[in-house]
Amino acid sequence: MSASNLAFVFPGQGSQSKGMLADMAQEYPIIGATFSRASEVLGYDLWDLCQNGEDGAIDMTEVTQPLLLTASYGLWQVWQSLSDIKPAYMAGHSLGEWSALTCSGVVAFEDAVRLVRSRGQFMQEAVAPGVGSMAAIIGVDDDLIRQCCESAAGEEVVSPVNYNSPGQVVIAGHKAAVERAIEACKAAGAKKAVPLAVSAPFHTSLMKPAADRLASLVAETEFKAPVVPVIHNVHAQSEVEPERIKEVMIQQIYQPVLWVDCVQALAAKRVTQAVECGPGKVLCGLIKRIDRSISSDSTDSIDAMSKAVAANSN
Repeated sequence: MSASNLAFVFPGQGSQSKGMLADMAQEYPIIGATFSRASEVLGYDLWDLCQNGEDGAIDMTEVTQPLLLTASYGLWQVWQSLSDIKPAYMAGHSLGEWSALTCSGVVAFEDAVRLVRSRGQFMQEAVAPGVGSMAAIIGVDDDLIRQCCESAAGEEVVSPVNYNSPGQVVIAGHKAAVERAIEACKAAGAKKAVPLAVSAPFHTSLMKPAADRLASLVAETEFKAPVVPVIHNVHAQSEVEPERIKEVMIQQIYQPVLWVDCVQALAAKRVTQAVECGPGKVLCGLIKRIDRSISSDSTDSIDAMSKAVAANSN
C-alpha cells in the first residue's frame, strides 16, 4: 500500500558512527544478514569494522559509502517487515541517492555495494590528499556565495556543492581557493564558515576523473525502472528510463547536490511525512529548516523505528 504523502530519504557521508545500529541488529536479524551480504562483496567483515574497528576506520570514503548504503538498505528491509506502507517518493543526499535507487529496485543490492565502493575509491583518488577541501558557509544568500566563489577561484576551482538548507551551503575545491572563498563570504556577511573534515572536494569539477571511471562500471551494471520514483540531486526531478538514471548518477559526482530543491519538489508533490532511512537525523534537521509542512521521523533505533511505523500507519 502506497501512502501518497510519504517520502523516504537516505543520508550521505557524515551520518556514520562507530557502533551504530547495534541495538537494531539485536532486535532485527535482517540487519546482520544484510551486512553479511555486503561483507561477501567487499571481502572484509563490514559489521565488525563498524562496531569494533579503530577510530576513523569507517570514515575512509571507500568504506563509508558501502557502509551507509548497507545500513540504509537494512533499515528499509526492517521497515518492510513491520509495515505494508510504501512511500510515494524517495530521495537521497549525495551517496544516499544510491541507497534510494537500491531500495527502489533500480540496482541490485550487491551491485550497488560494488559500485559505491568503487565510487568512494575513485573520488578519493581523483584529487591528491591535501589538495582539496570543503567548508560549510552559514548565514549568507546563495547567490552571494556563488559570486564569492567565482571571485575567489582565480586559476583554481571553488564552487557551491551542497545546497543543504536555506542559509547553509557547502563549498569545495582547491584548498587555497576554498580559503579565499571563506574570507570573501565572511566579508559578505556570513555568520560562520566551518572547514569540514573530509578527504576530497566532492561534487566539484575536480571529481570528473572519478565520474569517468565510474561510468564504465555503471555501463556494465543492470539498472531497472524504479518501483518508487526517486528525486535526483542534480535536477530535483525523477527519472524513469534506466539509461537516463545512469547518466544522472554519473553527473551527480561532479555537480552540486540540490537538496533544498529536492525537498521543495517533495513538498510540491504534497508530501507531508518523511522517514529518514539510515543512521542519524541529519536529513530530519535539514527538512525542518527547508519546509516545516513536512514532518520527519528517524529509524536508526528500535524506539525511533517503532515511532516512525506508528506515525505512518493508516
